[in-house]
Amino acid sequence: MSLTALLSVSDKTGIVEFAQALHGLGVKLLSTGGTAKLLADQGLLVTEVAEVTGFPEMLDGRVKTLHPKVHGGLLARRDLPEHMAALKEHGIGTIDLLVVNLYPFEATVARPGCTLEDAIENIDIGGPAMVRSAAKNWKDVAVLTDAGQYAGVIEELKRDGRTSDRTRFALSVAAFNRISNYDAAISDYLSSLQEDGSRSLFPAQSNGRFVKVQDLRYGENPHQQAAFYRDLYPAPGSLVTAKQLQGKELSYNNIADADAAWEAVKSFQAPACVIVKHANPCGVALGADAAEAYSKAFKTDPTSAFGGIIAFNRPLDGAAAQLVSKQFVEVLMAPAFTDEARAVFAAKANVRLLEIALPPGGATDWEQGRNAVDMKRVGSGILLQTADNHQIKASDLKVVTTLQPSPEQLQDLMFAWTVAQYVKSNAIVFCAGGMTLGVGAGQMSRIDSARIASIKAENAGLTLKGSAVASDAFFPFRDGLDVVVDAGASCVIQPGGSVRDDEVIAAANERGIAMVFTGVRHFRH
Repeated sequence: MSLTALLSVSDKTGIVEFAQALHGLGVKLLSTGGTAKLLADQGLLVTEVAEVTGFPEMLDGRVKTLHPKVHGGLLARRDLPEHMAALKEHGIGTIDLLVVNLYPFEATVARPGCTLEDAIENIDIGGPAMVRSAAKNWKDVAVLTDAGQYAGVIEELKRDGRTSDRTRFALSVAAFNRISNYDAAISDYLSSLQEDGSRSLFPAQSNGRFVKVQDLRYGENPHQQAAFYRDLYPAPGSLVTAKQLQGKELSYNNIADADAAWEAVKSFQAPACVIVKHANPCGVALGADAAEAYSKAFKTDPTSAFGGIIAFNRPLDGAAAQLVSKQFVEVLMAPAFTDEARAVFAAKANVRLLEIALPPGGATDWEQGRNAVDMKRVGSGILLQTADNHQIKASDLKVVTTLQPSPEQLQDLMFAWTVAQYVKSNAIVFCAGGMTLGVGAGQMSRIDSARIASIKAENAGLTLKGSAVASDAFFPFRDGLDVVVDAGASCVIQPGGSVRDDEVIAAANERGIAMVFTGVRHFRH
């Protein structure tokens, strides 16, 4: 039985080669407008849809396929005699393959200066209608919505003379997913428009679009079910772009902790290592190379580093791998692994190695590879916010004490502030010489976080004398400041903004330390 294919694509990538392959298999070609002209210019025998429907394309191409001779050919069930009789009565031929990709709405509205008129003209009507018809009738019609599907279908047609039920169903699912995402993009855009023509970051209706990466063995706890999804269009340099080189399947907690480590480590321009345990950095350091950065980071809290997640922003070489292999590690991430590093971990088959390319701009382009908007689920709702992608510069700091920080102290303060951004609130971070010395995280009281950070340093055998301290939010009273100074801090970086700022500044002057305000808070709940 001969087959008929209708080809109508906005993106012409690969369509000529696909049509040529179909023609070579004896498939009759129908097409529309620009696609028909392109195929005819390549010497292919193609029938325009207007010849089939008896109606010309009209309204600037808005109406060309919205016709019973198109949709009847797509929707008719071949196994129902009454359907086939209706086609015969009305002179309608069956359409067995539909190839459609839609007007580039998403690309259009992403362009600077896109007007509402531009957007409206790029809303496809006939394309989605045909796709839905074909996808609904998947038992009889194969619907292709992406050039990546062409080769597989041609291979199957050459081998079997037809597409399989399994292939047609998979194509149908992909088609409905494409239509869903397309409609969501239109809804997001139109819902975001303001009366003055600007667009709100938060549309009146939010349509999340995520693609499943994998099912997970369980969630945060064994009695919970879970799966891992990525954005429809993932950013380069994000965790979902990772390639797993070896190791067991990632768990829910592995992924959550790995993301925390990766987001932190790619914040630094110098070679850096971040060790995360239970979503908090327990060791962060800079070094001349990966090995030195790891050695310093590990010293912060060797106990917590056991079974942790480790991330590097430089390729992992054999020397660094030898050091890391001495501890129990769950996940190890880096932009690349040398052959020597791979060989070290080949004997540790359960260690998960993730290779992730850094964002094109690296740490010099802070928002590259980062979420623009963060989401948190609450009962029957979600909270959306712009992501905390604020990067402080030394010129932004305001010295509020009599004592000015030295250049070395300023460097440590900036490092401590970057680390504090990735520590759960209330966060207190002691640093010196480009490494963390003590981290206090997630306490209900800031003073308790300060005490825990100093205890951590003491347990690790590290001195806090002369250290720099970062607090992710202001000190509400002077008592928290006194705790960090008593522990050995010589300078402090904090947002400021408390009604008792004067009291805290006076305490800092009294204790003879330097303190700077950022004017920015980094709560991380």
